[in-house]
Amino acid sequence: MRYLRNTLAAGILSIATFTAQAESLGFEGGGSASLTGIVPQSMAPYAAKEDVDLQVVLGQSLTKSVMKVAAGRLDLAVAPPPAITAMKAGAGPYKGSPEQAKKLSGNLRALFGFSASAIHAIVWADSGIESWKDLRGKRVFIGPPAGSAAGQSAGLIEQASGGLVAGTDYEGIKLPWGAALQGFQDGQFDVYMGFYPIGSQALNELSLQRPIRILSVNDEVIKSPGWTEFQRQQVTGLATIPANTYSGQANADQAITTGTTLMMVVTNAKLNDDTAYKLTKAFWNNIDAMKQANALMKQVDPSQPFTGVNVPLHPGAARYYQEQGIEIPADLM
Repeated sequence: MRYLRNTLAAGILSIATFTAQAESLGFEGGGSASLTGIVPQSMAPYAAKEDVDLQVVLGQSLTKSVMKVAAGRLDLAVAPPPAITAMKAGAGPYKGSPEQAKKLSGNLRALFGFSASAIHAIVWADSGIESWKDLRGKRVFIGPPAGSAAGQSAGLIEQASGGLVAGTDYEGIKLPWGAALQGFQDGQFDVYMGFYPIGSQALNELSLQRPIRILSVNDEVIKSPGWTEFQRQQVTGLATIPANTYSGQANADQAITTGTTLMMVVTNAKLNDDTAYKLTKAFWNNIDAMKQANALMKQVDPSQPFTGVNVPLHPGAARYYQEQGIEIPADLM
């Protein structure tokens, strides 16, 4: 499963300096502007100090990356917990080969979890859309054709709006992430459900081009059983976008409450225990330095290392947490 590379393959970002003694591991993540890409990039230099060379490949479809890890064709990946749930059930993106997905899901082990992107429900400030109920009859980008985002967006909208359903009450548009942002700017749809770290420069630039409004989920919804069930089913957390985060936001005087995606770093059960230990140690022992280097990492909470984790911990990762005196939930052992 592990492999050595003396040269960089096209499209691969090698952050760590390769040495003859270093163990080289492939690590796939998402977009470079999201924490699904920022976490592996930030982790790589510190893994190198533990003699583990991470070959980071970004811009991947994480549901596919997870399958590659489970099959032993990739060492590490950032994984959306809902994808693991779907894999165990042979559903969603894995319905084409359900039995294989179910079988391979048992090979996955986690190193840690983290809170990733806040779900930004964005409309143009002059669109006339000021509440979730105003989405009725509108065209709404909810996420890419594959992956977990569309379900998370649709679920959040249903709860926040009091029951609006994609395909019935509004048109749910599915496009790749890059095409979606451009499509929103070109007026192809009315609402852009953007998944970004809080304070994303890309969203700040968008708001400066033309004023935006970000819809907030009210406290009554957050306290409801429906919201609790939505969080359980879609494996989401809660995020607050502070007031005045984006320069061109029309309602910047108020803090925005919304959902946030949860992610984890997974590997194969066959990964060497010492390597899993080194990787977990490299991440958490250097989390403060990573936050100083990239402010978007600030929402990663070291007091919650098992956020979103829904597969057993790798024994090497478990050893690190035990040494730190961190209690591990029984279902993750």
